Amino acid sequence: MRRNNTPYFIKRIFNALNRFYVKRFIAPQFDRLGEGLEVAHPRSLVIFGRNIFVGNYTQIIAAPDNYIRFTTWPGKRRSGEIHIGNYCLISPGVRISAAQSIHIGDNCMFAANVYISDSDWHGIYNRIRPFRCTKPVVLENNVWLGESVIVSKGVTIGANSVVGAGSVVTKDIPANSIAAGNPARVIKSINPDRRMLKRELLFKDADHYFYNQDQLDRYVLGKNSFWNWIRSVIKPNHYD
Repeated sequence: MRRNNTPYFIKRIFNALNRFYVKRFIAPQFDRLGEGLEVAHPRSLVIFGRNIFVGNYTQIIAAPDNYIRFTTWPGKRRSGEIHIGNYCLISPGVRISAAQSIHIGDNCMFAANVYISDSDWHGIYNRIRPFRCTKPVVLENNVWLGESVIVSKGVTIGANSVVGAGSVVTKDIPANSIAAGNPARVIKSINPDRRMLKRELLFKDADHYFYNQDQLDRYVLGKNSFWNWIRSVIKPNHYD
């Protein structure tokens, strides 16, 4: 389909059902969950393990062909932990796996297929005993990871930093930096004195934000007819 033929009132129904599913089946799987969680295609979000904490106004955009996975594994001393801050954006295919701890600050953005892990999962010489080689991962506030970035164990990425698509982060990245490559290296600095607009600005007036999203749907879909939508589902043509 090259255009969305869904009528506005059908989209409203879908959104209501989606919110019910998130509240009934997704929210109870978190150990702590802030307000304003949005999940696109929540059946494509897989949560395994305990100690998974998510802050306010997190947006999770899963896709049926590209699941998002949050995983923590139990250990002898403690279970792994995942802490996701406020106002974060998580795109399709993101995987976050913790055997010890992964802390993600506020306003962080992850593009598609990002992978973050705090463990090598198996040792070089002992490959039959997992979780022996873990170090915490910390992403400070307002970090942006490009598509298919891999963040390895023991890494700290400083506030406001950007990591370019396809990079493999094996060592710390200082704050206010742009890094890229395999292994990732700093290639540019960000001016910390320049005003930076962060995702939290979207939700300064959260009710107004969600109202605007609804009005955008009304504008884009308001003229779509029910019967044309049914026709496009059963027998699409080149206009669709």
